[in-house]
Amino acid sequence: MKRARLLSRLAAALLVMSAVLGVSAAPALDDAQLRAAFIYRFAQFTQWPPPPMREFTYCVAGNAAMQASLQALTAKAHGEASSRLRVLTEPQQAAQCQLLLLGFDERAELQRWTAVLAAEPVLVVGDSAEAFRNGAVIALVAEPNGLAFRINHTEAKRRGLVLSSQMLKLAREVK
Repeated sequence: MKRARLLSRLAAALLVMSAVLGVSAAPALDDAQLRAAFIYRFAQFTQWPPPPMREFTYCVAGNAAMQASLQALTAKAHGEASSRLRVLTEPQQAAQCQLLLLGFDERAELQRWTAVLAAEPVLVVGDSAEAFRNGAVIALVAEPNGLAFRINHTEAKRRGLVLSSQMLKLAREVK
């Protein structure tokens, strides 16, 4: 019963996300668009520490396939802030981001990026289960029945980020 409610909530969230991205139905989303929709919602359901942002910066490193889908997000304002996308090649650039998508699977590379950020208030989203084990706040994970996400709530708090209780309820795992 609990699993059925969770799947129902995920389906509802996907329909909302597809509407946000301007597509007609969730099944029409390709993998990159679906991941981008999740990332957009993660940003909407996260609060950053003061002062208020004038510009919201989505960043991507190591995942060229996601760049086009994330670019569509920058057309949408993030609250009062305008938004933009940056493609990063070095970890030192990541401190300028509010949300960083790490598209790496290798442990050493993930640790290199997260170590540079230390406790910066950056929502680090990983594109693999390995990212979840190596410093990402949220990890998108492909499962047999679709896409799910895991949240490292301890890491979010350490970075000064406040995650919505709704997002925590929808996560496959929260630690």
